[in-house]
Amino acid sequence: MSLLLDNIGLLVTNEPEQPERTDAALVIDGGIVAWVGTAADAPTADERIDAEGRCVIPGFVDSHSHVVFAGDRSDEFEHRMRGEKYAAGGIRRTVRLTREASDEELLAGASRLVAEMRAQGTTTVEIKSGYGLTTVDEERALRIAKTLTTETTYLGAHVVPEEFADDPAGYVGLVTGDMLEACAPHAKWIDVFCDRGAFDEDQARAILTAGQARGLQARMHGAQLGPSGAVQLAVELGAASVDHCTFLTDDDVDALVNSATVATLLPGVEFSTRQPYPDARRLIDAGVTVALACDCNPGSSFTSSMPFCIAVAVRDMGFTPAEALWAATAGGAAALRRDDVGGLAVGQRGDAVMLDAPSYVHLAYRPGVPLVHRVVSV
Repeated sequence: MSLLLDNIGLLVTNEPEQPERTDAALVIDGGIVAWVGTAADAPTADERIDAEGRCVIPGFVDSHSHVVFAGDRSDEFEHRMRGEKYAAGGIRRTVRLTREASDEELLAGASRLVAEMRAQGTTTVEIKSGYGLTTVDEERALRIAKTLTTETTYLGAHVVPEEFADDPAGYVGLVTGDMLEACAPHAKWIDVFCDRGAFDEDQARAILTAGQARGLQARMHGAQLGPSGAVQLAVELGAASVDHCTFLTDDDVDALVNSATVATLLPGVEFSTRQPYPDARRLIDAGVTVALACDCNPGSSFTSSMPFCIAVAVRDMGFTPAEALWAATAGGAAALRRDDVGGLAVGQRGDAVMLDAPSYVHLAYRPGVPLVHRVVSV
């Protein structure tokens, strides 16, 4: 079946030569973009949707989420709003609740959050494990995630669980040994939280290289709570992305500029934790590839809304509206090393989002307003 999206007021394709088109149309055939051009030249198709002058953008690519979990940590949010500082220790509370939950409960919760994402225009999502921290619980988290996306990430190295508090080296051995062997068949990526209260650079290196040897591709949480060697380690190991990047040194920026590692920024985290926002302008002006993602999780960023993240990125992080949209689509695709999503050029997946607005600028201009009129996706 072929589908014609016609009478598009503004079409964003993210094609380098012509990223935006006015008075446009788009044909999707078999789930793939088959034709892009002016509405007056549009071919016929089996089905037609009249955009009525609306803006059409690529589906958002959310390259960082933690949606397989149980429980609620709204009390922690309330305490932070009273001035308490965020720390990584709250993860262990979610771990206890997640271990107690059934597979059915975890799948229901994750499915609900993915449905929220889709309703807000997200058509590709990455999902991490990381709230089980036992071999059995990490493996089941990834099995559940794999029913919802092909972009699954093994994050056994989220934090050291309570039972290994006195033996972090023993936990690293588990993460790189039996747990890795159980989880690798269900994962595409391996990740590690390299920061204060989680894992140091030496531990992160051991974990990521073990995963790479097992055939997984590397990602990293880094520079969220303070400056460290995490960013440069991610670049050295060829990680697809290093996520957070709140506290960067000049050497970190230089390393990112000269690499294929994407800096993924997570505005919901700073919104929720009251940490300083990352300086996106510094990264973009230096030539770093930047992505935006929600980091949907119950502790530090319980949002599933890419439009919200775009609004915050424009208001508080130095993005222009066009840069924020690119980071939330093509940037997210780069962070997942995908060239089939993140744009609406011929040959890419026909993941299109129709906005109840004449321009994508309204995503930041009208924050909090449900502007997604329709999602068309494979």
